[in-house]
Amino acid sequence: MENIRIGIIGLGNIGTTHANNITSGKVPNMILTAICDIAKQRLDYAKITYPNAVLFEDAETMMSSGLIDAVIISVPHYDHPSLAISAFNHGLHVMVEKPAGVYTKQVMEMNDAAEKSGKVFGIMYNQRTNPVYQKLRSLIQSGQLGTIKRVAWIITDWYRPQFYHDSCTWRSTWKTEGGGALINQNPHQLDLWQWLFGMPSKIMSHVSFGKYYNIEVEDDVTAFMQYDNGMTGVYITSTGETPGTNRLEISCDMGMIVVENNKINFKRNIMSEREFNKINKEVFGILENWDCQIPTETQTEEQHALILKDFALAILKGKPLLAPGIEGINGLTISNAIHYSAWTNGWADLKNFPHDDFYKLLQEKIASSTVVKEERQVTAGTENSY
Repeated sequence: MENIRIGIIGLGNIGTTHANNITSGKVPNMILTAICDIAKQRLDYAKITYPNAVLFEDAETMMSSGLIDAVIISVPHYDHPSLAISAFNHGLHVMVEKPAGVYTKQVMEMNDAAEKSGKVFGIMYNQRTNPVYQKLRSLIQSGQLGTIKRVAWIITDWYRPQFYHDSCTWRSTWKTEGGGALINQNPHQLDLWQWLFGMPSKIMSHVSFGKYYNIEVEDDVTAFMQYDNGMTGVYITSTGETPGTNRLEISCDMGMIVVENNKINFKRNIMSEREFNKINKEVFGILENWDCQIPTETQTEEQHALILKDFALAILKGKPLLAPGIEGINGLTISNAIHYSAWTNGWADLKNFPHDDFYKLLQEKIASSTVVKEERQVTAGTENSY
C-alpha cells in the first residue's frame, strides 16, 4: 500500500478540519476518497469542496464500498464505539475522535473488537503532540522530578455561553451528548493527566449540574484523586467562568513545576527534599531552589495533522502510535468516575470500577431528562449534521 484511502464519517466542524488537512497535503500518503454524513446540506457542501470524494448518506454502505482502507469517526460521542466496531468488522483501520465513548462498557467492547481485528486503532488525542506536555512527560519518566507528591490542575478557560449550548440539538444533554464539560471540553486534559501521572486509584468529586446554564449536564467540577503511591491530585474545571485559567502545578521531591501559558517553570531544589529532611538540623531549615525555565520546542505543525501523519505511519510502516485508541478508556474512566462519585455521594474505585452500575445510573439520567432547549442554528447546514 502506497497511499491510504480515507473515509470520513461526520463532516461537522472537526470532520471538516480533518478533510482539509488531508486534501491540502498536510498528511502525506493519505487520500480522501469518501465522506459520509446524514445531513444533505453537508453533503452538498462536500460535493463542491471535495469533488474527488464519493459521498454517502449511510456509514455501513461507505464501509462496505471497497473505496476506503481506513475511517475517521467524527460524530456525536455515543456513536463512536458502534461505528468503530463496524469498521473493524469491515477490515478497516480506525481513527476515532475524542472521547472514546460516553461510558466504559461500550468502550471496552470497542477495544475488544480492535484487538481482535489486528487493525491500527488510533484516537485523536492531539494534545499529546504538544512539545510542552511531551517535555513534561520526559521529565517525569526520567526521574528528574523525583517522587510526585501532589498535582493540581485548574482549567477553567472553557467559557461557553447559553447560546453555545443551544446551538445544536445534541449538545449538553444526557441523552445525546452524555455529559457536559467532562465529556466535551476536557477529554484531552483527562487523557494528559493519566498519560503524565498514571491512573488514580480512587476519586471523590463535587459536581454541579446546570449551575450556570439551562442545561442538565455538568458545568462545574472539582475532583480529588488518590494514588496508591501516596500522590494526590485536584482537578478543577468549569464552562461558566471568564476569564478562566489553565494552570498545572506539580509538587515533587525536587521542587515545583508550573505549566502555564504553554511554558514550563521549574523551581528546582538543589537536592531531594526527602534527603534534605534527613540531614537538616535547623528548626526552620530552608532548602535552596533555583527558578528554571525549561526549554521546549516550538510546535510548527498543526496538531490534528500530526496525529493523522502518525496514524498513516502506523498503517504503512508499523510505527507505534503516539495515541493508541485502546488508551481512550483511561481518560473516560476518570470522567465516568467523577460522575459516579457525584451521583452516589461517595468514593469511586477506579481499580474496580463498577461499569454496570455507572451504565444504569446514566440510563436513569437519560430517562429523567427534563431540560428543553431553545434551539438555535448558528451555522447553516450543521444543525442536523454529524
